[in-house]
Amino acid sequence: MVKKVIFFEVQGGNDKGPDGYRKDTMPMVNALKQRGQDAEVIFFDVTKQDEIFNYVKDHGIAYVSRINPGNLKHEAEYFTMLRELCAMGVIGMPHPDAMIGYGSKDVLSKLVSTNLVPDDTFAYYTMEAFKAQFPTSLANTERVLKQNRGSTGEGIWRVKLVNPLAKGVTEVPLDAEIKCTEAKDNHVEYWKLGEFMTFCEQYITGANGMLIDMRFLPRITEGEIRLFMLRDKPVHVVHKKPADAEDAFSATLFSGAQYRYDAPEDWEELVQNFLIQLPLVTSLLGNYDLPLIWTADFMLDTNGAGEDCYILGEMNCSCVGFTSALTLAHQVAEEILACIAEQTQILA
Repeated sequence: MVKKVIFFEVQGGNDKGPDGYRKDTMPMVNALKQRGQDAEVIFFDVTKQDEIFNYVKDHGIAYVSRINPGNLKHEAEYFTMLRELCAMGVIGMPHPDAMIGYGSKDVLSKLVSTNLVPDDTFAYYTMEAFKAQFPTSLANTERVLKQNRGSTGEGIWRVKLVNPLAKGVTEVPLDAEIKCTEAKDNHVEYWKLGEFMTFCEQYITGANGMLIDMRFLPRITEGEIRLFMLRDKPVHVVHKKPADAEDAFSATLFSGAQYRYDAPEDWEELVQNFLIQLPLVTSLLGNYDLPLIWTADFMLDTNGAGEDCYILGEMNCSCVGFTSALTLAHQVAEEILACIAEQTQILA
């Protein structure tokens, strides 16, 4: 029996076309079929989980997850099913734990031993840890706090002291006034530090709750640089320049950022440094195979020698879209076939 590549989707959500599928899913299915590899789409439904599992176990050689976790009510059950499929020999693109490892904001704190992330980057999983460290972080430099959940800049705050600290003070008092700008739309709010930290408890509590605390990089105004990757191959670069406004630091379209699409060759220094680091990144994130389709976002900084360097701000592999360049479906299909060939050879 010739086995299929199964694309997992979920019904509903604002990422679907008129036919009910993501706009970039059927182009991949069709590109595989053109190359002689059968493929189909299955909509995950927790009430049919056992039926879906058995079908894919028997008929699937690999799966490609095209589900945005924000559109999935039963994420834990979905990931459990994917783990079981991988354990049964179905090739995961990506493995669910790779999806979590590469997609969670705390990827930054896990990569501080690379040259991609500053060593004063912290992950907070409890309010106690947040309260113990953040006033000291803020005393040293302007900060950015990032929640793990949410999207389009929601719950990502640039935090700045309104008044400088007295000389020698190494911890910001809880009654100090701070200026907070949210990346969602670059709006500004003023808080007392202690009250703002209490407000941030919503980001830490609950499933997958955490906050990442990293230094603010002023050169974000020059643009965020997104590498669009197919496994270990950079395909294109999106340069995302924030709106030209005093407090603007968000690189989302919603906030008014301007996007430009470049070739990887236009960013050779960034690309080559990242590719050199990939084996270490893979090791630090659990030694899973690289995701099929994923992105890495960088910001410009200046090192101690006064040279340009690039700081990792986020990675994403849950369901990276390419609806603005659907011809990429053919390259994706080639990568899927290459991955199947590699895994089949390893098992043989």
